[in-house]
This record gives sequence, structure tokens and C-alpha cells, in this order.
Amino acid sequence: MVSAWVLKRLLEDVSTRQFDEHIVTAAVTLAVLGLALALLTGAARFAEAELSRKIGLGAQDRLHTALAERLRGLSRLEDPAFQDRLRIAQIAGRTGPIQVTTGTVAISKCAITFAGFVLTLFMINVWLLLAVILSAVPAIYAEVGLSKRRDRAIWKIGQSERRQMFYASLLTAPSAAKELRLLGLGKYFRKRMLSEMRSANAVDRAIDARSFSAQTGLSFLSACVAGVGLVWAVNAVREGKLSIGDISVLIAAVAGIQSSVASAIQQAGLLNRANLSMAHYAALTTLETDIIVPASPREIPPLAHSITLENVWFRYGHGLPWVLKDANLTIYAGETTALVGLNGAGKSTVIKLLCRLYEPIRGRVLWDGIDVRSFDPEALRNRISAVFQDYMQYELSLGENIGLGDVEAITDGPRIHRAAALAGIQELVRSLPDGLETMITRIFTNSDDRANPGTGVVLSGGQGQRVAMARAFMRENHDLLILDEPSAGLDAIAEKEIHERLRTLRTDKTTILISHRMNAVRDANRIVVLDRGDISESGSHENLMEIGGRYAELFNLQSEGFQRDSKPRMPFFP
Repeated sequence: MVSAWVLKRLLEDVSTRQFDEHIVTAAVTLAVLGLALALLTGAARFAEAELSRKIGLGAQDRLHTALAERLRGLSRLEDPAFQDRLRIAQIAGRTGPIQVTTGTVAISKCAITFAGFVLTLFMINVWLLLAVILSAVPAIYAEVGLSKRRDRAIWKIGQSERRQMFYASLLTAPSAAKELRLLGLGKYFRKRMLSEMRSANAVDRAIDARSFSAQTGLSFLSACVAGVGLVWAVNAVREGKLSIGDISVLIAAVAGIQSSVASAIQQAGLLNRANLSMAHYAALTTLETDIIVPASPREIPPLAHSITLENVWFRYGHGLPWVLKDANLTIYAGETTALVGLNGAGKSTVIKLLCRLYEPIRGRVLWDGIDVRSFDPEALRNRISAVFQDYMQYELSLGENIGLGDVEAITDGPRIHRAAALAGIQELVRSLPDGLETMITRIFTNSDDRANPGTGVVLSGGQGQRVAMARAFMRENHDLLILDEPSAGLDAIAEKEIHERLRTLRTDKTTILISHRMNAVRDANRIVVLDRGDISESGSHENLMEIGGRYAELFNLQSEGFQRDSKPRMPFFP
């Protein structure tokens, strides 16, 4: 605005050919103002960026802290609608605070510019000022409608965008690469990815087309108002009511008001969309916890007697089949209890309930006679160590993969080596180029290996399973050890070795062992047979074989298979 008035004075002096010191002063002032504006603009951008970074970091911290406190189980993570909302909230947490910050600053600057040029135009022609302001009303109305449509579109295409990212990750993930190439699935998943992209693009295109139509009409209206004002100003100059300099001020004022209003409306639209997205963010940060935590949790005692499932009913969703039906099971302290049964019998569900990853629909889980819902879930899980069938292999170093079993000891080298020895991977550690510091991934490097990314290694399935065991052994003071198919990925020699090692480690420790290999569970203190959600048999190997029920049938069936496979075969000659 100041520049416009200085330019007015300069033009008037030039038009009257008054080439005195005032022209030089005006020209220098104009140059200084331009330089100051450039410096202030750069400084403001830096300040906005730094403020946005800090706010964005805080927003992400609040979101994931809240999720850690409220998502203590698994049920919501398996809900597609929740995943859609989670994705929007994560994006909002990264961009929402930045949009709010920059939008607020931008609107403030627009307001200052608007106020200055409104005063200027008021001094020239109040009716033209009124026309310029009224021409902005349709733009405000249009932007509000478009913001609402965009918010609905974000929710509508959320799953399409998640699927698109899923297919894109499949096409580049090393874990999927073998099967995709062997089965020739790359083209198939690429088509599905592009199909999801087209679906999302169609929704975006419809909104962009509506926005284009609205902006075209509004631009035409603004141009008409500006044109009428310019015609009036030219006539006023011809009649001697305005000077050449006044025209420059009028043009700057009309353009300034229109651009500041347009920018403010645009920023207000972005702010509105950011606020609508942040509503999903707020919903997740105030979400009710899926696993109830008592206000005053009881201190969990060391396991002395037993863990009990008492009349437990459970299913993974309303209307879905019951996985456990009135299940009663006691796991005695200091003993090994094996869970056997066909796929889908409920073995892994029992484990999830013991770890409070889910809550029973009916019934109770007791720890030495105390309902586990009276404990803090985190305190309960600190008493449990587990090797899951679908174990994780983190894209980190070998030492970190083991040390994550007890994060507080993740830098305790001797303890990590001890856990590795218990899992029988000492030779693996010695064979790796950097020992425990070796990255067991070919996707990332650590800070020391960036110049030599080839040092990362990919473990075999059996090696990865042993690393998962070592991670479980990091919890030296656990009360319950859960072994879910601990030898599924091992060869016969390694399986024999690991079971002998586990047999020694399980002595006088409370252990739950799940395995489809009957020979691996026969020495358990007690074997529990689950069949379609019911506990059909329970006892020692000898007792169950004597009963001749489901366990004996499975054991004999597997034994017959081994005996048949071990019979000598006649050589085949073509």
C-alpha cells in the first residue's frame, strides 16, 4: 500500500516533468521498500516453516502417544473404517497444523493489505469499493461448498488410496518379490493399483471441475468490476477529477483488494479442510481405550499357582462364528501346557486372550485367581515372553532385533549375546560381517554403512525364527513363556536341537507350547486338545494315547506318515 502511494507521487512528478529531488527521493524510497519487502518475505517464510516443523512434530507425538495409550489391543486395528480414519488422522497430524499456521498467518497478511487498500479506495470512490467487496460474496459461498465436498471426498476415497499404497508396496517389497515374479503377478497388481488410482482420481476430478467452473465465473465477475472501475477512472482523469497517479493507486487498490480477498478465501478454504481433517485427528486422540485399564490397577504378583480361563466365550466380531465356546482351561505354574488341534481350533486365540490383546465376550481370565482386567495390560505383558508363529523381523541390526525383547537392555551387549546363545545363533553372529551390528535387511543401511550398503544380509526363515527366540529370551524374569510353532521354519537337525534346548529352558517354568508336530509336544506336562472352540481332551501324552481320542488319532496319523515316508523305496531307472 505504501509502495502504491509512493508510485503515485513518482508518476505525478514525471507527468508534470518536475525532475527535482522529490523524484530521486521517491525512486529511492520505492527501491528500499521493495528490498525490505523481499527481506521480510524471506524471513517470514523461514519463521513459518520453523514454526510449522515444531507444531507438526508435536502433533505427531500427541497422536502416536494417544494411540499407544488407547490402542492396547488388536480389535480396532483390524477394522477397515478405523484404518481409513487413522490414515486421514496421520496425514492431518503431519499437514494440518502446518496448514493452520500458514493459513492463519496468510489471512492476517491479507487482512492488513485489505484494510489499507479499502481505506485507499474509499477515498477515491466508495461505490467502487462496495462493488469490489460484494463481488467477493459468491466466492466465499463457493469455497465453503467446495471445502465440504473435498472433506467428503477424502473419506470416500480413503480405502482406495490405502489399497493403492498396498498394491504399490507389493510390487516393490522384497518379501513379495519371489512369488510375484514366479506367478507373474506384477501386471495383475499393477492393474489393480492403477484401477484404485483411477477411482480416486475420478472423485478428485469431479471436485476440480466444479472448482474450475466456480473460479472461472468468479474471475469473470472480478474482471468486470475491475474493468468498470478502470473506465470510470479514465473518464475521471479526462474530466480533471483524478490525476495519473490516482489511476495507479486505484488500479493497485482494486487489484490489492481482489487478490487479498481471493487469497483469504482460498486460505480460509484450506483452513476449513484442515479443521475437518483435524476432527479425525481429535477423534483418535480422544478415543476410548479398547482394552479397559482400571483407574487404580492392582499390582500383578509373580505367578505362583495358575492361569485360568473360566467359562470363556469369544468371537472376532458380531455375527461371526464363536472361536471359543464356554472354554475352561487351567495352566499350572511351573509346568508346560501344550495346545494342539486343527487350524482354526482356537489355539492362537487363547494366547491373544492371555496377553489381553482381546477381551473375552463372556467369562474371565484369571492370574492366580485374580481377574486380569484388574491389572494394567502393560504390566501383565511385562510378565510374558513369546515367540509367535508370525514373528516380526525388523529392518534393523541383528543386535537391535534381539534387544527389542527388553528395550531397557537394548544396548546391553553381554545380555544380547547370552540370549543369542540360548537360541543357538552364536555361529550366525560370528559369521556376519559386523556381528550384532550387521543390518539384517537389504532395504536400509545404518549410518556407518551408507558408503557400503552391501553389508546388509537377509536371513533364512529358520535363522529369522531363531532370532525371534533370542528376542523372547531377553526377558529373563518372565512368568510365562509362549512358544507358538517355535520350530516351524527349522530343518530336522535344527528342530531337534532347538527342542532339546527349549526342554531344558522350560524346566520349572510356566510354558505354553503350540505345535502341529505331535512329537514336539509329547513331553509336555499336560496336552490340551481344542476342537472347534471346545476343549475336548486334556492330559499327558500317555493318558491321551490310552483314551484313544482326537489326540491319539492326530498322533497316529502323523506317525504313520513318518513311517510310510521312511520305508525304503526301489530305485527308479528310466
